[in-house]
This record gives sequence, C-alpha cells and structure tokens, in this order.
Amino acid sequence: MTVIKGLEGIVATTSSISSIVDGVLTYRGYDIDDLAEHASFEETAFLLWFGNLPATAELEKLKRDLSDFAAIPEPLIAQMKLYPKDANTMAALRSAVSGLALYDEAADDMSRSANEIKAVKLQAQIPTIVAALARIRQGLEPIAPKPGFSIAENFLYMLRGEQPDMVSVKALDTGLVLHADHELNASTFAGRVTVATLSDIYSGVTSAIGALKGPLHGGANEAVMRMLEEIGSFENVEPYIRGKLARREKIMGFGHRVYKNGDPRAKHLMKMSRELGAMKGDTKLYDMSVKIEELITGQKGLKPNVDFYSASVYTQLGIDRELFTPIFAISRVSGWTAHILEQYEDNRIIRPRAEYTGLVEQKYVPVTER
Repeated sequence: MTVIKGLEGIVATTSSISSIVDGVLTYRGYDIDDLAEHASFEETAFLLWFGNLPATAELEKLKRDLSDFAAIPEPLIAQMKLYPKDANTMAALRSAVSGLALYDEAADDMSRSANEIKAVKLQAQIPTIVAALARIRQGLEPIAPKPGFSIAENFLYMLRGEQPDMVSVKALDTGLVLHADHELNASTFAGRVTVATLSDIYSGVTSAIGALKGPLHGGANEAVMRMLEEIGSFENVEPYIRGKLARREKIMGFGHRVYKNGDPRAKHLMKMSRELGAMKGDTKLYDMSVKIEELITGQKGLKPNVDFYSASVYTQLGIDRELFTPIFAISRVSGWTAHILEQYEDNRIIRPRAEYTGLVEQKYVPVTER
C-alpha cells in the first residue's frame, strides 16, 4: 500500500457541486467571482442544492421557507441556557444542532424530498442558534427571527436587536456566498463519511461542525483576529511578524493546500474590509492586515486565504471573534447539505485502509506472568 498522509492529492469521489481547477473556484460551474459580485446567499444555496440558479418564483418560495423554518424549538433554547457561559461556541453549536434532530419528526425519513426540506430547515435554524448562543452568553434573551428578512439581515438583527444597515447586510451576505462550499474540504468530507453509513442529515452536519471547529480549518479566522489584537497597532506589525518568522512560528491565514497562486476568495474580503473601515472612519485593521500580507508574501511567498481578511470584516461588523467560526458554519451548511444530498443519491460507505506499523507476532501472556 502507498500511504498518502492527509489524503493529499487523492480523489475520493466525484461531485458536480463545486470545483477548484487551476486556482479557480466554481459552484456548479459558476465562477466564485461572478457569484460574489452578483448573487445573494439564498440564490447560492439554491444553486448548491438543486444545480441551477433559481427563477423568481423559486427564489421567493425558498425565502418564504427559510423565514418559516427560522424559529427554533423553545425546549432547545432552554437547553442552550444551561450550557456553561464560557463554553467554546463551536462546541455549543455542535450540541445544539445535534439537539435539533430530537424535535424533527422526519429526522430519520431518508427520502430525497424529506432531506431537501431538512437541508432548508438547517440553513434557516443554524443562524438563529448562533445568534441565540451569542446573546445567552451575554446574559440577554434570544431574539426571535423576523419574517421576511434575508439570512444575513436576520442574523445581524437577532444578534444586535436592531435593524442592521444595508452595507453591513451586503458585506455579510457576500461573506456567506464566499464560504458556502469548497469542494471536498475536511468538514464536508467528515459529513459525507458520516452519512455514507446512512446516518441522518443532522448527524452529518454535526460531524461537519466538529471538523470545522479545529483551528486548521474554520478556527483559523479566530486565530487571525487574536494575532491582530496582540499586535495592537500598525507600528507593531513589522517587529511582530519578523519575530514570528525568525522563530519559525506559524502565521494563520496564509497559504492553502489547493491554491498555489492565492485564494480567489481573499480579494473580495479584502475589498469588504477596506470599504467597511472607510465607512466607519477607521481603517486600522485593514491597514494592519495589508502590511502583514506584504511582509508574509514578501518573505515566504505565501498569499492570504479566505480566513485572513474575514477576521477584520467580521470585527468591523461588530461581531465578536468567538462567533467567526460559527458564522462560517452558517454559510457552509449550504454546501454540507448539498454534498450530503449528493452522497445519499449515489452512496457507498467510505472506508479507507491504514498501513499497520505496530508490533507483530505478539503472544498472549497470562496476567499473573506479566
């Protein structure tokens, strides 16, 4: 057997959902640049689930369904209030999403139509869960979703308790589009492995959230923001980064296994970071980020990935860094559920092999003789 650590370069399945070819990311054949500029997140989710951009009537129905499904069960809210206030937000989200299955009578209905409905439900309810967790941690009551609001608008409304400005809504909506899917990434693969056993869609998404929690996947944007907080000012950027480089310490937010010439999503988040900073009259985080990029790219040849500028974008939206990875999940559940639906359609249990490197020819010795 040939061992490939991390399965790098291994093609594990076929998929018609997204692709990364020569550094270009597409969803169902649409370039991410095109979608980021023109599509709403709801259109993008429909595209991932059903393979085509929605017609007007289809989009309106999806928006109504997302609005109708957005509320979460009261017993689940009561359960979330019992979580430790200092619990990791992704651990809390993982538990709450797992709990959702207990309140869905169709949780184990494996028909295509039932699973499509559950995909829409999960997309609608996860933003409500994340906003509720954030408010509960602050000692505040969760705010119910507002009918007719988009995913991005409703999330900011439930988080803040007031109608968000449209610039912030657009910035978050674009961020959700950019994070919606990314071929066979770690969390998507985890979800597909789970449902390949014919487990339910809630189990698949819970597994995916567990994988996304790790700092080498979704948690990288939180690490970027911690770094910016540690640096503190533009003047400290160069000595801080040069010190890190001299000590050969990893700097989060740079490089990507499948992109050799830069992550195509990063430029959109960089633009949003600049625009939000200008709107608020404070470009400190953007300026610091640009300087860090210049140093890392100049010294190491590494370019920023999607996590790097998303940290400053979300901070400028007034979002605590503990919510960065949960917001990633709000977006990526569209891709996870699209892949889960695809896995169900042409399923084979995912069961790779491992090369054994342990002891051999061992013989049992009675406990009294050891």
